Formats: sequence, structure tokens, C-alpha cells
Amino acid sequence: MDFIELRNNNLILKFNPENGTLAGMTAVKTGWKILDRPHLGLSFRLLLPMPNRRNNPVFGEKQVLASFEVTDDSRSVTFVWNGVTSEYGGFHDIKVTLNVNMTDTKAVFSLNIENSSEYTVENVYCPFLGDLRHPPEAKWFKTFLPNYGNSQEWSIWPVYQNLRTYHGVDYPTQFGCWTPSSCNPFSPYIILRSEDQGLYIGVDRPDTELVTWHTELRPGYENSMDSKVPKNDFICGKEVSTRFAAVHLPYILPGEKRRLTPVAIQAFTGGWQKGVDIYKNWRNGWMKLPEPPEWIKEPHSWQQIHINSPEDELRIPFRDLVKIGEDCAKHGVKAIQLVGWNDGGQDQGNPSHDPDPRLGTFEELKEAIKKIQAMGVKVILFAKFTWADRATEWFRKELIKLSIKDPYGVYYLFGGYQYQTATQLLDINTKRLIPMCFLSKEYLDICNREFMKMVELGADGILFDECLHHSPALLCFDETHGHRYGAPVYANDRKLIENFKALLPEGKEFLFCGEGCYDWEMEVYHMSYHRSESRNNIPLSRYMLPDVPLMIAVTGFNDRNMINQCLMYKYVISYEPYNFKGYLDDFPLTLEYGKKMDALRKELRDYFWDGEYRDVLGVRVVDSEGKPHHPYAVYLNRKNGKIGVVICNYDEERTITVFAHPEDQSRLTLYRLVDVDEWEAAYDGIIIPPCSALSDKALWSIVSFMDIIYN
Repeated sequence: MDFIELRNNNLILKFNPENGTLAGMTAVKTGWKILDRPHLGLSFRLLLPMPNRRNNPVFGEKQVLASFEVTDDSRSVTFVWNGVTSEYGGFHDIKVTLNVNMTDTKAVFSLNIENSSEYTVENVYCPFLGDLRHPPEAKWFKTFLPNYGNSQEWSIWPVYQNLRTYHGVDYPTQFGCWTPSSCNPFSPYIILRSEDQGLYIGVDRPDTELVTWHTELRPGYENSMDSKVPKNDFICGKEVSTRFAAVHLPYILPGEKRRLTPVAIQAFTGGWQKGVDIYKNWRNGWMKLPEPPEWIKEPHSWQQIHINSPEDELRIPFRDLVKIGEDCAKHGVKAIQLVGWNDGGQDQGNPSHDPDPRLGTFEELKEAIKKIQAMGVKVILFAKFTWADRATEWFRKELIKLSIKDPYGVYYLFGGYQYQTATQLLDINTKRLIPMCFLSKEYLDICNREFMKMVELGADGILFDECLHHSPALLCFDETHGHRYGAPVYANDRKLIENFKALLPEGKEFLFCGEGCYDWEMEVYHMSYHRSESRNNIPLSRYMLPDVPLMIAVTGFNDRNMINQCLMYKYVISYEPYNFKGYLDDFPLTLEYGKKMDALRKELRDYFWDGEYRDVLGVRVVDSEGKPHHPYAVYLNRKNGKIGVVICNYDEERTITVFAHPEDQSRLTLYRLVDVDEWEAAYDGIIIPPCSALSDKALWSIVSFMDIIYN
């Protein structure tokens, strides 16, 4: 068979002219045959639910191709199917048009659907790769994508990590941006990678239509104890393959037509950074970051403090908040994030932002904020608009109609959070939370009114908790809200903040901070807060947004690892003793080490605050045996072009010696510990002590395990 071949300087694609399937894909630079078995080729898949058969698929490879056209330069092909046949519903008047266009570096897949049938096109798989093969010399092959400020990786070879329960799917399955462990409702790209090369797949249009990423192992594991992929191409007479698809959920109703979000594919060599660079270069062409308040641009730290929960703990009256401000001023902590100040305490009464009358009056809170600000400390109010509290009369009588509805007309339910008491911790009297629809103008108007209460209190900003909708709700089907059937509920996340900004008095400096913002939300937010709590943390948000303020929770009572991670990845410290229910003086070891780190960061801000974060690019760090050492981070001083390196030793017992080798053959000459003011010569190696501890009556003393090296 003579295949249709498209190529650029990055990929070679082969298509079957008889049915339009993608029959082959090769990375030009490395020769990696990404798809190499033409008979496993796929094109698209549709789902057309019928009254008595919801799972009614349309398999593109089984459809009759009406026509195809290849451009004269062999850089683009268009396939047309004039009608399709589903597995259970027979013929349907649905026109499918697939265009594949090769730019200089990318292959861009664009699908148009004209639905003249009587059924809804619920989901669409395209592009659809039927034979995803790992690079031949790879030791492993993984999926990699953003999640809650960090990254998540799942193995697809030699072990396949199934993310769905065994009874729910025929084959081991991963759905990239929405799993029980995932927080992001929308991930604009995924990377399929080995140690030294990979495949980038990402949306190619800046819209918020739901696109998720899907892999599937066929026929399944070789064994169920360790989830190994079969070693050969066949097992028990069945062909072994891994499928990949970009999955769209457009809900195209009868009589509608839709151009789906285009999806781009590009091969790369190198680590995950090279794949992410493809996304960054595309996104930077259209996304503009807002200008943050001046004070947030300075090296600084915060305290997050919780003053009430739904269990009526009523920890700190408004009039006593001044003491918190005094402690922050004493220790050089720049801002307070105040949680549980609202009526009923944290996570109760949402979306109300009235001060809790049991803690004091509106005026008392306003006065406390004013007094704290006079000390040079900012006050940021914890806010929540994503949910409504189901237990309130407000929800039952009014807000219920503005909640996100599923296809059956029922609101979604988020389980809520438990606080302190056994009945809460056992999830017995937990307040259930209902996701609300930001596509409803009526609900946005309510949010506007609630937001203005915080402005009137004189707050310096808000931290919008759970702004990224990590809930069961992805789409809303209630057309009375003024949106189409099955619209993405997070599509107006940015519009909400834009509305808030428009309400501010002219010239007022106000911080908008979100929790774990997915990348595109940073078009409107000045700052994002998340948690890492992992030695293996990959700081993906920092790499994607090198200059955006990011903040991390520090909760341990001798939390040197997290403090050092803050230095390494340019995170603002959020001090949170007793899981943000304590005072700064409750953990003096963490606080004192954090103050030393912040002082060092101010002294060397041209490197580790204002410098450009480069992850590990540009410097190789090895131990005394020449083996790679991690973690470390590289910074580029934008003023003089020199580099600085932060190196951590997370080991609790072992002193290590490491060597840093810049790729430009320059030498890193000096280093110093966070705790020590003197500089040491780096020529004979960099000695990093362990996090060693001596116990005496529960008092802990720790020696340093962090080095800063600069050119």
C-alpha cells in the first residue's frame, strides 16, 4: 500500500488512504518509531449515547472515507467522512472532517463535526494513536503533566499504572488530568517521555474546552501483582499495544456543528524540561501576566493562621488579632493569611463572606486589619467562591438553582472537610459542599457582592482557596444559567477575577492569590499557593512561570527541608505551625532557620529571587563518585549573566561532597551554608553536612544541609 506521507523537520506521519487512519509516526532526529504497526492505526472515536444504549461508540477506523486531499507541498491532508455508523445505532448523518497540518515543528490535528443526527456527540477521541511504542533504548516510559503546582508522572512501560478500578474498564487505563489524586480540571498538555526523549502533545488554541489525555494498555498486564506490560508483541494470541488519545467532551447536540480544539504533536530530545519548553514557547505568544503589587515582588514570608472552624473553636477574637500582627512584625513576616474569619468558620456558610459575629463585629475586624497594616504587615483574607454550603437555608432556597448540574439535572456534591472532633473525622456531620456555576451571571453577581465585603474591610488581598475547581464537577448541563449544554465549568475562572478587579477603587493595590492555580489562571492571579511535601517534588509551576510569586506551606517544627526547598525553588514561605492553627513562636527552630534563609535570599536576590530559574539546566552536579546528585536548582543572574546554584542534601545522617560543573566550562568558586556567614572555596568540592539531630529533652539542634554556590 502507498501511504500518504507528511513530514517536517521533526516528525514523519503516514496515513492509510483507504480509511484515514494514522498508520505510522517517526521522530526525525532520533529515528524513534513512535507508531510502527500500520494495521493498528486509528483516526477518531465518537460516543453517541442512545436511549437504551449509552455506550454506543463510532470507531473511525471502521468508517467509509468519502474523500481525502493532500496539499501540493505534502504538509497537510484533509479527510472527510460523510456520515458514520455506530456499533449499535446504525447509520448517522454526522459529517467528520479531519485536517492534519505540518508546521515547521508540529503536527496539528483539527477535527470538525457537523451533527445532523438525532443523537448528541458526547465525546471525541482525536488525535488517536493506536500503537504508542517506547524508544528502543529506553529504561522506562512515562506520562508527565501538570498537577497542583507540581507535576505528576505515571508509568506506562515496563509497568503500567492503572488509575481506574478493575471493574470499571476493560483495559488498564489512565485519564491524564482527572483522577482521584488529581486537582487540575484542565491540563493543556501531556508529555510521553523516556530518560532522554519524548513526545509533546498539547492544545493548540487558547480556549478552555475540556480536553483530557488518555492511555490504554491492551490486552492488559502480563501479571496483576506488579502490573508489568507483556514483554512481546503478542500474549495468548492477542496483540499487545498501548493506545493514546486526546479526549474532547464537546456535547454537540443535534443540529450543531463544532470545530474542536486543535491538538499539536511534537517530538523532542532531552528531559521533561525540553517538552515543557514547547508548551511555554507557544503559551508565551499569547498569555500576558498581570503586574503584582509592589510588596509581593520583594523576598518575604507569610503566616497562615486559622481562627475558627465549623466545630465552633473560636480560637482568636478579632480584637486579639493585633497580637498576631505584632509577632509577624517582630519576626519580619510580611503578611498574614487569615482563615476562618467568616461566619461559621472555615468551609461553612459558603459563599458568604460576612465576619463571624461570635468573633467580633465587622468594625472590630476592620480596625484590627488597620492596626496590623500600620505595623507594616499585610492582611490577606481567605476566600471561597467555588462551593456553596448545602446545609444553609440560602442554598436550599436560592443557590441551588445556580449550582452545577449533571446530565440528569442533579447538583454535584463535594464531600467537604473534617475538623478536629471524632464525629467530623469520621465524616458523620461534615458540611457537604456544592460546586457552583461561574458561567451563571446571577452567581457572578453574588460573588461580586461578597468580594466587596472584603474590600470594605480594608484587606490587602484575598487568597481564593480551591479556585481551580478540584471537585467532581467538570461540565455544567443547566442551560438556565445562560450557557450551552455541557459547558466547561472552569471556563469563567478568569472572568470572575477580572470582575473583581473592575470593582476595586481606582489605584487601589490589591493582591489576588489562588490555590494551586492551573497555568492559564495566572493571566489574572498575581500569586499561587500550594503544597509540595515531597523530597521528589518537580517544581513544574516554577519552571513554567519562573517570575510568578509562588508560596508553599511549611508546617514542621524543624522543617529545614521545606525551608531549603523554598530557597531552591524561589517559593515564598507560608509558616503554618499546628497545620496553620498555631503561632510563630510555637516553632522557633523552623522560624529561625527560615529567617536566615530569607536574609540570605535578600543578600543574593540578584541570583535567587530576581534571577531566572532554570531547574537543572546549565549545570551538572555529581557526588564524590561521579554519580548525579539531586536535588539542586540553577539560576541565571540577569544583570551579569552569571549562574548561581542551590544544592540540597536531604539525607539525615550522611555528610556528602559534591562537585558542580557548569556546561559553559566556567567554575563555581565559592559556597556557603544557610546557617553560616562565611564563604568557602568550592574548588576541592562542596561539603554539605546532613540534617543531623541530637535529642535532649525533646530539644533539637540541627546542622545545615544546604549550600549556595555562585559564580
